[in-house]
Formats: sequence, C-alpha cells, structure tokens
Amino acid sequence: MQGELLAAVTGIIGLVLGVVIGVIAAGRFFRSRAEQLEPPPRQEGNALPSGIAEVLTALPSSAVVLDSGDRVLRASSAARAFGLVRGEELVIGELLSMARKVRRDGVIRETSLEVAVRKFGPDATSFAVRVAPLGGTGLVLVLAEDQTEHRRVEAVRRDFVANISHELKTPVGALSLLAETVQDASDDPEAVRRFTERMQIEASRLTAVIQDLITLSRIQGAEPIAEPAPVNLESIVEESIDAVRMPADAKGIELVGSGAEGLIVLGDDAMLGTALRNLIINAVAYSPKNTRVAVSVGIARSSVDISVADQGIGIPQQDLERIFERFYRVDAARSRATGGTGLGLAIVKHIMTHHRGEVTVWSKEGSGSTFTLRLPRPESREFDTSRNDNHQETAQ
Repeated sequence: MQGELLAAVTGIIGLVLGVVIGVIAAGRFFRSRAEQLEPPPRQEGNALPSGIAEVLTALPSSAVVLDSGDRVLRASSAARAFGLVRGEELVIGELLSMARKVRRDGVIRETSLEVAVRKFGPDATSFAVRVAPLGGTGLVLVLAEDQTEHRRVEAVRRDFVANISHELKTPVGALSLLAETVQDASDDPEAVRRFTERMQIEASRLTAVIQDLITLSRIQGAEPIAEPAPVNLESIVEESIDAVRMPADAKGIELVGSGAEGLIVLGDDAMLGTALRNLIINAVAYSPKNTRVAVSVGIARSSVDISVADQGIGIPQQDLERIFERFYRVDAARSRATGGTGLGLAIVKHIMTHHRGEVTVWSKEGSGSTFTLRLPRPESREFDTSRNDNHQETAQ
C-alpha cells in the first residue's frame, strides 16, 4: 500500500515538473521568435556610416541626412534653426523631391532656392543646395548653405557700380554741355557769366564726389587705429558747426552745440571732424527752413556719445538699414537737389569702425532724425571723471 502511494506521489511530482519545464521552454521559444520578428528600437544616428556624424558636426552649412523612408536621421543645429527640419521631417518640399530623385538614380544635384523660413525678419533666406547619395546605403545627404549675405553684398556692389557711373556722368555731361553753350554765347557777357557760374557748381560737385571716393577708399578696410591720440571734443564740435554755418544761415537753421566742454576722446581728430561734419551737413540739407539742429555730447557707462538731432523730414523705417551703404538714397530726386554725393554716411560708418565705435540712427518720418557717434570711453587721466559722475547723475 505504501509502495503504491509513493509511486503515485512521485508520478504527480514528475507531471508538475514536466508542465513547468514545458511552460518555461515555450516562453523562451516565443520570446526568441518575437525578437526575430520585431526590429530593435531605432536610435538617432545608429544607421549612419562610421565617421559621418563627426563630419556633419564640423560642417558650417545646414546638413540633413535622410534614410530610405525620408526620415531625418541627423540634422545640424543650423538646419533646425532655419526651419528646414522639424522633428524627423524635412519640411521643404523642393528639397524632399530632390532627395528622392538622388536616391533613385544616384546623381548628385545642385540648385539655388529661396526659403521663407528666415530666423529673423520677414525676408526669405537664399540657399545654395547640394544633394548627394551616401554610398549604397539608401541614405541621402542634403547640404544647404546660407547665401543671403553674399547676395546682399553682390547687390550692393552692382548698385555701387551703377551709382558711381551716374554720379560721375551727370556733372561731366553738364560741364560738356555748358562749355558748348558758353562757346555759342561768346558775344553775350551776361550769358557767359551765368553759364560759367553753373560750370563752377558742377565742377565743385564733381570734386566733392572724387574727394569723398578718395576718403572712403583710404579708410575702408583699414585696421583700427593702433595708437590713437587725444582729441578735444569741444574743438571738434565747434569747428564742425562753424564749417556748416553758412548753408545753415541761408536756410535760417539754428545750430547749437552742448556737453563737449573739457571732454577728451582717443582717435584721429581729422577723421572724427569729417564724420561729425558729414552728419551736420546732412541734418541741415534735409531740414526745413527756420528749424534747429542740435549737436550734443553725453557720457554713457562705456562710451562717449555725440548726437546730431534735426527736425527734418525723417527716414522711412524700411530704409534705415541701408542708409549707410555707398550712394544709397532714400529719395533720389530730393538727394540730387540737396547736392550730396551719397557717400557721407558710408564714410561716417567706416570712420567709426576705424575708431572701434559705431554710428546709430533713430528716425521717424515727419519728426526728424538723430544720428549718434558712439566712441569707446577712454581710460585716460585726461578724461574728466567728475564730469562723468555729473553726466550719470543727470541721466538718472
């Protein structure tokens, strides 16, 4: 009896062990099959050939790598900043279409396109694009280089060539015509006098253009002043105002200067005088009769600021960024009437760069303009610290 009971218990235990072992084996089998059927989770960059990720990181262009399903495997920070890529998608349809063609036939393609996804401002960004296959992996590399600034510089260069041709051609043509007229009117002293006066005006205009070109050529691209000399701002302001006194009086414009007493800056007195004089000339030229032009000097925390404020016609908002370009004119007809060369503000900008400073502008149409020359504040014994304290207290 006991033998039969023991045999029964042993059989039950064997059965249970067999079931447990069978369950474990079945679990392992199904888990193994699942692993074979399901691909491992994709990690960004895993599918890139060795070394490609490092190369893309070093590229200055916007770089994007697409897999065979058009998903973004890798995108540079520039590509995301410009809005070419969002998440795992290349959002520019033209680029995506090029990538598919390159993947299909393996032919490298290049193009230029405008993309309205610029980081700042409403303008479109110009890109030079190159799309190429990455070996035989089915991956496609998209490189997009920002050409916006290059295009802008090219436009400025073309404008400069066209404008300088016009600026020189106009007075030269006028002189030629006036000379013929004088010759024909040689028996009329009054006509000869009138035409020769006009010839002198055109010759002066031509001389002014050439002189401004020489000045701009001399300072443009030059290194900042290595050893600047002390410059008495009071003298610079007084001399600049005196130089423009005659045309200002002719229009009944009051010129006033303030705040420069005893102030010394470091730089080149002739260049600073030219910069300030150009700003005052512009202020007088573009101001109505019987108004006021004020030249004021103030001390900021890290700079000495010389401001020229007028009550003139003002500058449209869309033109503020371009007024320092050579020959750029807000109103070409009015600019010719004032007799300017179109180079004055470009000269001012380069002079301030030469002095490690900057020129800024505030303007509102119908309310006038204020141009400010901002010079680095000198670390010099000649700088009046007591006046500095007084200026800061006044500003507060």
